Amino acid sequence: MSKDKSEAAEPKKKGGMKKLLTITVGAVALIGAGVGAGLYFGVGMAHEAPKPEDHYPKLVVRDPAAEPAAKGEGEEAAAPKVGTVSVPNDKFKVDPRKYEITYYPITQAFTTNLADGSGFLQIGISLSTYYDGKVIANIERQDVPIRSAVLMVLAEQDPALLSTSHGKQSLQRQLTAAINQVLRDKEGFGGIDNVYFTSLVIQ
Repeated sequence: MSKDKSEAAEPKKKGGMKKLLTITVGAVALIGAGVGAGLYFGVGMAHEAPKPEDHYPKLVVRDPAAEPAAKGEGEEAAAPKVGTVSVPNDKFKVDPRKYEITYYPITQAFTTNLADGSGFLQIGISLSTYYDGKVIANIERQDVPIRSAVLMVLAEQDPALLSTSHGKQSLQRQLTAAINQVLRDKEGFGGIDNVYFTSLVIQ
């Protein structure tokens, strides 16, 4: 009788061990699959990691229906424009018919002695950009080095050349290049399309 009981218990033990072994193998397989999937998606995400250019300003697409509203006294400045079109770099040729332009006036005028020491030059400028509010924020953040770069360009000017329209256009190009260079050095992105004179006095 006792012999029969021990024989019956032995198959039960073997069946329990098989069941435990199956569960353990299944758990290990699930863990392995989870780790594999994690590594696979982790590698995929590594390729999707944000690049510095993802944080660069973007072009603002022009809305033909939107008319620029005249800003009255006491009104707050419009919210910074948000761009949607990424470009390879800030030297990308922009089609002015497709993108919105923003003008940013530099509030303080620039005054410097002229290169030949014969007098001084005082100018007021406004900057234009087709990019979003990030460029304006960059200009405001880099105000001091931008002012320095502008003054250095102005100090090299020949008053005789500045009296001609060709000389003024050349100065516009030089100032645009100098400001963009400061922004590229400090922020990694230029974005200034042109510099416009709001006042220009040579004495």
